[in-house]
Amino acid sequence: MSKHFRVPARLPVKLKDSGVRLAAVLRSAGLPASLFDQPRVLVTTDELFAFWRGVGEVSLDPAIGLYLGTESKPEHFDPIALATLSTSSFGEAMRQMSRYKELSCPEEIIHENDSEEWSIQFRWLQAQEHEPNILTDLCFAYVLSIARHGTGTTMSPLRLELVRPRTYAKSLERHFGCPVVFGGTRNALIFRALDADRPFITQNAELLAMLAPQLDEELKQHKDQESFPERVRGTIQKKLTGRRPKMRDIARELHISSRTLQRRLQDAGYSFQQVLEEARHQLARHYLISSLLELNETAYLLGYEDSGSFVRAFRTWEGIPPAHWRETQRANVAS
Repeated sequence: MSKHFRVPARLPVKLKDSGVRLAAVLRSAGLPASLFDQPRVLVTTDELFAFWRGVGEVSLDPAIGLYLGTESKPEHFDPIALATLSTSSFGEAMRQMSRYKELSCPEEIIHENDSEEWSIQFRWLQAQEHEPNILTDLCFAYVLSIARHGTGTTMSPLRLELVRPRTYAKSLERHFGCPVVFGGTRNALIFRALDADRPFITQNAELLAMLAPQLDEELKQHKDQESFPERVRGTIQKKLTGRRPKMRDIARELHISSRTLQRRLQDAGYSFQQVLEEARHQLARHYLISSLLELNETAYLLGYEDSGSFVRAFRTWEGIPPAHWRETQRANVAS
């Protein structure tokens, strides 16, 4: 997993078109004035969030994230977006995008499916606080832009669920073409389950055959550069879905033996338990920041037997109970 986000090169142009001065944003965010002078702009999660908070402070339009996340011209899409648009369907496009996200940022796209609904969420793996509302809007607008451009329709989701209180509701409803639920338990864009099968008129097997190997090679190089404990931690987080994964489960996922996994962690100065706790700590912060899950639900998702065990672990990590930590984070967002 990359520790940095790659900021799109076109972003300054879009900000300028929307009447936002990049210099003012960087100053408000406390970021270097020369940040965009380099060929590849890489920022940490904290810097990314600071940047988008800066956009929110400088812009006169609270719904600017919707504009910034929407692309209509194919020449403005980046290689990953072009690869997703070259796939056969909306569902396949989102699977491709989820996979290639590993190239550019410590972020995951989470899909939840049942017989009727398909929800899409973004998880910020190294977040220390709530993501800015503008960034949430941008991510969901980007997904919708891919869906509409790929299908050649003005398709709309079933609903948009947001943790935030009600704000600029009409702009959101008009953009997404669906009801918006405020004060929810998560930030999620909900489509019909059948929408995943919608064919893409932009399907281009020849272009995909050119782009996919290049992106796969970059992904392979990135994984080779990733430290072994980081790989183990990322694998644990993917397996933390209501039960605590055992060492043999993670070893099997990494195609090595348990003994080899243990030895390689020891060589890096780690134990499996340490990496497991780091993975839990990171995810705990995400769940507490990004959702309204009850503590017992969070404990379950992290593989704890009961909420008491989770509370004790969280005290060890942060020095205060999770409920108090969550209240502090929300107070910071509200202030």
